[in-house]
Amino acid sequence: MKIDYESGILMHVTSLPCRYGVGEFGQPVLDWLDQMVEMGQRIWQVLPMGPTGYGDSPYQSPSCFAGNPMLIGIGRLVEAKWLGDVEVASLLGLPSDTVSYEHLIPIKSALLQTAAQRFLRYGKDTPAYQRFERFCQQEAAWLEDYAVFAAVKERETLRPWFEWPDTWRNYSADCVARARTLLPDVIEEKKVIQFFFREQWVEMRKEAARRGILILGDIPIFVAHDSVEVWSDRLLFQLNAKGDPTVVAGVPPDYFSATGQRWGNPLYDWPMHERQGFAWWERRLARALDLYDWVRVDHFRGFVDYWEIPASEPSAVRGQWRPSPGRALFEAMRRRFGDRLNIVAEDLGVLSQDVIALREAFGFPGMRILQFAFGTDPGAYTFLPEAYVRNTVAYTGTHDNDTVVSWFHDKGGQSMRTPEQCEKERQYCLSHLGIPGREIHWEMIEVLLRSKAGALIFPVQDILGLGSEGRMNVPGTTAANWRWRLRPGQLTPELKARLRQATLAAGRNQTSGAKPSG
Repeated sequence: MKIDYESGILMHVTSLPCRYGVGEFGQPVLDWLDQMVEMGQRIWQVLPMGPTGYGDSPYQSPSCFAGNPMLIGIGRLVEAKWLGDVEVASLLGLPSDTVSYEHLIPIKSALLQTAAQRFLRYGKDTPAYQRFERFCQQEAAWLEDYAVFAAVKERETLRPWFEWPDTWRNYSADCVARARTLLPDVIEEKKVIQFFFREQWVEMRKEAARRGILILGDIPIFVAHDSVEVWSDRLLFQLNAKGDPTVVAGVPPDYFSATGQRWGNPLYDWPMHERQGFAWWERRLARALDLYDWVRVDHFRGFVDYWEIPASEPSAVRGQWRPSPGRALFEAMRRRFGDRLNIVAEDLGVLSQDVIALREAFGFPGMRILQFAFGTDPGAYTFLPEAYVRNTVAYTGTHDNDTVVSWFHDKGGQSMRTPEQCEKERQYCLSHLGIPGREIHWEMIEVLLRSKAGALIFPVQDILGLGSEGRMNVPGTTAANWRWRLRPGQLTPELKARLRQATLAAGRNQTSGAKPSG
């Protein structure tokens, strides 16, 4: 994977301005891509684009392969005549500065169902229907089970599969056949909705490429318990006879939480994955590399060892590290994908030398967060700009961090840090970087632009200079996350021009690949 002194912006699709209650494919994405060009940026980083699950989190999806229906462009479906202007008016009253999932999901889901029904009823003589049939054939390996799972889940009032009656809970050929007999129309509608997602995203990818913009996607290392993958292929996970996890994923106490993070995802049965030649991982990465140009793999250290928490434990404190076959996995993936294996390794947290060695063995860029450079962690020095090497993707912060402005002005009430630690970090940041701190977000952006990191990513909230009101996610919590949205006009012409000028002055995003100054 080659990174060539480029920079870009982190903002999920849901955060885009849009009149229909959530950022979506179609004109909102096209407008954003044009703004990316205006700002002189080449990389657009998004969050996972699967259906969201518990807490509206894109990292707790009911499918590793399906697309999030909430991202489908309602405007595009109106243009295609599958929906009418009057029908979609129900979305116009939703907030413009936040995603109100509790209101959005039922309204938009009903509209998508209506559009799918009309497509199946009236679209059979169209070229689109021929593409739909090819889509169903090409994606059958995941689409068939996903459509059955989604249809049964709807029938069971969205309860998790492990609370379904045994006739549905226990996946089998008979179970699938029963669903196809009882729910044939709903199953087909689910497939059409996934077809809408694929068609629209392919168009968006082409438009991004036409503008010279790369899409950096994201996949979680683990999958949700309430997912079609766990329901349909239990042998790949550490579960008991009832399908409940015996151990779950998380991380030990760290910068974010004194008790660690108990994510609750079932853990892989890695010996079974190895015996199957990592075929499931091959399918999963093929899907990701089909959606994105580059793929950020969350919690990369989990491919060397992972924090195993007994399922009975309420927190992550009483866990243990267990080994993973990461080298064998990525050797198999390299044989399969060759130079297309464009992975960015999220290698944050406490790392062993084995994690670094695995990443370097395959040439995967690692990540560095400038906010982490000034704390008391023993590895904090590795986040200082002078420690960056070219094969690095550096950030002011990520979706899991507070904004730069809020972090810098924190008095100790917004994190685990004491007031004394906050002040010490603040003074170290100013003295080490040689900055006054009057516009801390721009000063840190400019520091990164002059660094030797091959790629830089700035959360759009840091470009805007927002405080904690712009935060996307607080790890370990479930309330009010993933909702932030960019307001129309919030990125002013002056801000866009400033970022463009700073980027070009630093030698970034130039076709010559000029090395940054400093």
